[in-house]
Amino acid sequence: MGLLLPICILFCGCAESGKQYEVAFSGNYAASGEYAGQTVSAGKKLEEPEAPVREGYVFLGWFQDAGLTEKWDFKKNKVKSDMTLYAGWDVDTGDEIVYPENDKDFSSLKTPGSQEAAYDYSMYFLPSVDGVNQPYVGDTMPYYENGVYYIYYLKEGGDSYNHSIYLATTSDFITYSEQEEPVLEASREGGQDSWIGTGSVVKVEDKYYFFYTGHTGSEVAEYKEKVMVAVSSNLTSFDKLTEWEITPPSELGQKNDFRDPQAYYDTASGTISLTVTASKGNVARILKYTVSADLQGVSYDGIIFSNSVGDFWNLECSDTFKIGDKWYITYSAQDDTLWYASSDEQFGPYSEPKRLEGKLFYAAKHVEDGENSYMVGWARRAESVSSTQDVAGWAGNLLVQKIVCKEDGELILVPVDAVAEQFSVRRELLLDDSHTFLEAGSLYQYIDAFTCYESFMLTGDFTFSGNGSFGLAFDFNGKAEKYKLISIKPGDGNGILQLSFNEGSTIIAEKEICLVPGEDYSFTYIQEGSVGVFYIDDMAALTVRIYGASGKSIKLFAENNQVVFTSLREYTRQ
Repeated sequence: MGLLLPICILFCGCAESGKQYEVAFSGNYAASGEYAGQTVSAGKKLEEPEAPVREGYVFLGWFQDAGLTEKWDFKKNKVKSDMTLYAGWDVDTGDEIVYPENDKDFSSLKTPGSQEAAYDYSMYFLPSVDGVNQPYVGDTMPYYENGVYYIYYLKEGGDSYNHSIYLATTSDFITYSEQEEPVLEASREGGQDSWIGTGSVVKVEDKYYFFYTGHTGSEVAEYKEKVMVAVSSNLTSFDKLTEWEITPPSELGQKNDFRDPQAYYDTASGTISLTVTASKGNVARILKYTVSADLQGVSYDGIIFSNSVGDFWNLECSDTFKIGDKWYITYSAQDDTLWYASSDEQFGPYSEPKRLEGKLFYAAKHVEDGENSYMVGWARRAESVSSTQDVAGWAGNLLVQKIVCKEDGELILVPVDAVAEQFSVRRELLLDDSHTFLEAGSLYQYIDAFTCYESFMLTGDFTFSGNGSFGLAFDFNGKAEKYKLISIKPGDGNGILQLSFNEGSTIIAEKEICLVPGEDYSFTYIQEGSVGVFYIDDMAALTVRIYGASGKSIKLFAENNQVVFTSLREYTRQ
């Protein structure tokens, strides 16, 4: 009996080793065609086939699943069953990794404040430092003429008196020229425009009119706010017409909330249409006026838009413009976000409004150059750069995004072409490969992926299979519980793109998105200094503020999800 056991073992082993398995090879994309399979004995290795070719892509190797989570090693792995191996692909961007030696060294800058003071902002413009004080860009009033974008703005701090209007010009949204003197200064003698509020520039024949808000500091004035005007022939300095004004119509029943005039000149009728934001019955409204070209005739045309979503007492910095065959109106809701609604006519009636961006991209107005349309606003800042609780300060960096209309009429924001194109220096990743797989339960899983330079762009693709969050994590002070997260939260059909602090526990800003498990998506993230914008391509944009992360690693993360990131790239500027 003792001899039977070895004989049985030998017999069983021979039977197993003789079993044949079928191995198929998939190109892993729709038009890949067929690849020759292999029949292999159990426990044997595969012969590595010739690498397939796909136009516009680089072959990464063969993987044991279509999601590219586990690569097949032809030198080590042995066949144990019938299976399919899937080709992995990386987008061929036609560039090589380089190693510049001119990166700014942040190793000695240990605090968010010292890092912020060291940034050289260019595309996200800040006014020049006044002594030891850093001024900021408030509400913007863009105007375009002859290849130049004139960005008027309420200047907060520094040499600006009570939010006087200053000017920065650009031809590419990358570099700006700053005019030192104010275009319109708040009255130092007091009066109706002892503070200046938002307005707009319009050309009428050979003159430029600057309609603006006069906000009085007087407690006994009848009207807290009026619409006022100044005139110019050169776009760089304006003279106030002190006797001209528009006061709130009596039917509003209030005299405090009446501002942000936006002007449009109609050459056919020779009239100026003027929209003004106000409130009636504690409901935010947008009003319309008609003004004659010589400013002598003013008529009130009524309410063209009333807030129907959210508890907002004012719809600030409204603007209306046409893209394709649709008219759109945009506005920023108090302490909320940038909204838009559509119409077949310039002044309504309008559709129900939708959010266009998050609350950190504020007071944005439209400007166009005959080819492209842009939204020009400011990126909100924190009063204290060391705060891990909020980003709620008024005014910040100038920020411009390109606005695009999709086939269904929906508006989305995308990077300005010239801004994205300047990031041409491909940098080495902290990952071994340009793709990675994260599988996480209730605990966050992190993996170092990129480096947070002073200015950089990240691109890549992703697909997911769960409902939990994933995205980018920024190290604030070396403690995971303080990480700042740009999170993609697919949810169950009603997802959110979100900026949060303290490892997700403190929500800062968000934008609704709709993502489907198993689908492929692309992302682009551009950051300069502490200002960044995260784009899910053709879907959504979210402006963020990330203090104190320069010189540290940027991590990919996931929780309660399975995520595959592919075609990952990082670029800096020349």
